[in-house]
Formats: sequence, C-alpha cells, structure tokens
Amino acid sequence: MPIDLVSRSDSAGRTDRLSRQHLRRRGGLSRRDAVVAVMAGGLVGEIGAQAPMPLFDAHIHYSHDAWEVVPPKQAAAILRQAGLRGALVSSSDDEGTQKLLAEAPDLIVPELRPYRTRSDLSGWVRDEGIVRYLEQRLSRHRYVGIGEFHLYGDDAELPVPRRMVALARERSLLLHAHSDADAVARLFRQWPEARVLWAHSGFERPEKVRELLRQQPRLWCDLAFRSDHASNGRIDAAWREAFDEFPGRFMVGTDTFTPERWHYIAPHASWSRGWIETLPRAQAEAMAWRNAEAMLGRKTA
Repeated sequence: MPIDLVSRSDSAGRTDRLSRQHLRRRGGLSRRDAVVAVMAGGLVGEIGAQAPMPLFDAHIHYSHDAWEVVPPKQAAAILRQAGLRGALVSSSDDEGTQKLLAEAPDLIVPELRPYRTRSDLSGWVRDEGIVRYLEQRLSRHRYVGIGEFHLYGDDAELPVPRRMVALARERSLLLHAHSDADAVARLFRQWPEARVLWAHSGFERPEKVRELLRQQPRLWCDLAFRSDHASNGRIDAAWREAFDEFPGRFMVGTDTFTPERWHYIAPHASWSRGWIETLPRAQAEAMAWRNAEAMLGRKTA
C-alpha cells in the first residue's frame, strides 16, 4: 500500500509532506481502503483462534471532530479489534484523550498535545496562551509525554517551545516531535537527556534517519502515515538496513489526523503485521510493541 507523498506549504511557510491518499479520504474511505478492510477481515477469519501479534500504535489522535463521529466506546472497540495492546493518544483539544482514556484505561497511553484546536498548529510557537494551556492540563492530568507537536528549524529556540521543553523536563515527559532533523537536534541541545519520538521518522529517507539515530541515542522513530518501508509484505532493502542497525528504535503508528482515519486502524494493523512478521521473532516483537515499552519505561496491556 504505497503512499504517494506530495508537498504542501502550511500557513507558517513550512513544508510538510502529505499524500494524495489523504486528500481522497476527506470524503471517507477510498475504494482501495475498503478492499483492504475486507481482505483484512477475511484474513482474521482464516486465522481463526490463532491470536495475531499484538501491536502498540504510537501515533493516534482523537480530536474533537473524531469523538463526534466515532464515540469513545466505538473508538475503544476499534482499537481492541485491531489487536492493539496499547496506543499513544493525543488530541486537539485534550478532552478527546481524556474521554478515550476514561473508556479504556488499560489501553490508552495519554500524551498532551499543545493545541487547543487544529488552528493552533501553525502559530502555537508564538502563542503564550499555549504555555498556560499546557501548565493547566499538566496540573490536572497525568501524561507520558507532550506531543505530537509541529516544530521546524530555529523555531525550536522561540520562548514558547523552550518553555514546553522545560515543562517536559520538569516532569520527565517524552517529546513527540513532528519536526525536521534541525529541530530535533535543537531539542536535544536544550535537553540532552530527553526522550524524543520522531513522528513519521521525519518523512526522511532511511539513510537520513539512520544518520540522526547514530547521533542521538535517545531518539526513537514512528512510521506513521508512510508505507515506503514495506510493500506486498516485503520490507524495502534500505529500510531493512535501518531496522537491522537500530532494532530497538522503530515502532508503528497509524496517525488518525482525520475522523475517517479511525476506520483505517484495523487494516493498517493487519498490513503492519504482514511485514513485521517477516523479521526474526525477537526483532518483530521489538518493532511491534517492545520498543514502545522501552521508550515509555512502562509495560502495556
């Protein structure tokens, strides 16, 4: 299921690669995704009593428009039916995460996104109100991390992102960064002992990802919203080299950035198992859930 990546510029003038597949999904599941869902359901039926490999999904959003379309009980059922043993969840605003956590406390691993609404994405780095929002939520609820946030280049040096990093440092929280390599490096310069999860592996080629992983031993990568690493159950050769060099640093993720993506969680989990299970068992389990547990410093389900 290759994703055709294209570029778009956000209102802050930064470049973020998305896919035409996403644009098609604004109206719902594409015909191809519907076929995949049917095939995935048939595969589960053929397996029967054999339990699928559990997965930890490291990139889930449950924002205000999602909980209106997919109520918390249904959302929790979707995650369970996908065979997930845990999901790292953030939302715009945080009420979505809290609703889902209340429904499935054994499954949901909450992180705090610094967005009150999606409109904060482009301007949050210069909005002092974001600091007050983070401080308020952190005083009220418990989280494992802050993110996913969008941060690029020297914007990481602005007062608001620096205060966010300081808040994470005070509480030993993970930073989940949708960033370029420059911003990731700046985060580590501010806090060398940080744990950073690089969303989408920066949408970088595996050679670049390996380069940054060599430089930053406390960096992990999610593979959300990309599929260039595997096709037809086979892992791309360049990505296989990255997985072999850093078997403890990668994890899967779906990225439910629109409500329609919630109906893609189970097919994506089945697709992910298809290529993960071609790895040696220990490496497959690491990719599937053990790396997430190591990064978080906690057991899941």
